[in-house]
Amino acid sequence: MSAGLKVDICVIGGGSGGLSVAAGASQLGASVVLAERHLMGGDCLNFGCVPSKALLAAARSAHNIANAGRFGLAAGPLRVDPVAVRQHVHDVIAAIAPHDSVERFQALGVNVIQGSARFVGAHEIDVNGQSVTARRIVIATGSSPMVPPIPGLDDVPYLTNETLFACNQAMAHLIIIGGGPIGVEMAQAHQRLGTQVTLIEMARLLANDDAELARVVHDRLAREGVNILTGVKVESAARKAGGVAVRLDNGDVVAGSHLLVAAGRQANVAGLNLEAAGVDYSAKGIAVDRRLRTSNKKIFAIGDVAGGLQFTHVAGHHAGIVIRNALFRLPAKARQTAIPWVTYTDPELAHVGLFEDQARAQAGEIRILRFPFAENDRAQAERDTDGLIKIVTAKNGRVLGASIVGPHAGDLIQPWVMAVEQGLKIGAMAGAIWPYPTFGEVGHRAASSYFIPKLFTDRTRAIVKFLRKFG
Repeated sequence: MSAGLKVDICVIGGGSGGLSVAAGASQLGASVVLAERHLMGGDCLNFGCVPSKALLAAARSAHNIANAGRFGLAAGPLRVDPVAVRQHVHDVIAAIAPHDSVERFQALGVNVIQGSARFVGAHEIDVNGQSVTARRIVIATGSSPMVPPIPGLDDVPYLTNETLFACNQAMAHLIIIGGGPIGVEMAQAHQRLGTQVTLIEMARLLANDDAELARVVHDRLAREGVNILTGVKVESAARKAGGVAVRLDNGDVVAGSHLLVAAGRQANVAGLNLEAAGVDYSAKGIAVDRRLRTSNKKIFAIGDVAGGLQFTHVAGHHAGIVIRNALFRLPAKARQTAIPWVTYTDPELAHVGLFEDQARAQAGEIRILRFPFAENDRAQAERDTDGLIKIVTAKNGRVLGASIVGPHAGDLIQPWVMAVEQGLKIGAMAGAIWPYPTFGEVGHRAASSYFIPKLFTDRTRAIVKFLRKFG
């Protein structure tokens, strides 16, 4: 074993959360070691957010070409080059990669060690024979695709999000197991790029989102040709001439050329030897308190491996909490409410705060405010009218939650994140001046509808009639 290093902070994992901690701590004057066993940038850059959104952008362009007739435009037959599309995806990754590179972090003063880390004590890890002792250790190892125990699956050449974007083969028929965000995004992207898609989900699509709004996404995918099978379970998988076949619990068999498993994710804890550090964990991830401390209070866990919401922006938030705790000794706590998420289908689906049933359980009497994109002038001008906004308020008008399905929902949710976080009342959103014509006006119109039952009444009409007498 090499001579040991002693540092202020050791970060295990070079994904978005780990990189944020390493960069921030180093720039604040701490000595930092970063251990990464695979690719800098982690899942988000290499297999998740970045490549999936690049593929969705290509698919959106293909869809716009195919549907240009709605604007009075004519285009030639659409031709998709799968190799060129994948190259576009890799070019996007390559453009962002230097920001997450070993070279950049070394220039920031971070000692980057490439290799697998494992604990050998309460404050010490080993990385390929290099001993590192740190005052504080941050575990940011992320998550990996969860592969369900489907009989025969091990004998089938299936894809996950970690291998999908390296596949340059033309896909005739892609079978997707899992109707969560990854499954539905990839279903729509591949369908729009010329691949027949069958999407299989044992419950309903986007089960963690509002059912009414998730149905809008379901119906759009169905109209675009995705074969959606819900309420069924995959019982087995097997090789078939030219591809793969899966048998469902209703007796049906679905055959395709390729299979994508998108059935959830699992925390990356294997191989860390957490027992040696006294760190408690389970299949769901590492147990942490509100300050993101593990059972060993000198060790923190952030992002997906901490077992909570698995989003890049959550990992970034966690990074800031750890820096305040580890460097400044401030008892900062991770936020557990007002955390937004977005599914980047077309239309997008975004949410923040409480859902209707959660709000009713916590607040009792609530109000539900809706406004459809079909009544928004900008949506009509762009012929993009599917969707609605749904706002949940308490009896006194305080904004408890918001869900949006429609064009640019991921951007439109942002003022509602602030409203939920700051405990604003709906009057603040209704009273703001929103530019015209914008998609954001759906939020303004929904907020304004809160006052309609109180404003347009016989009583107010009587007041107006009375005041008329005074000139």
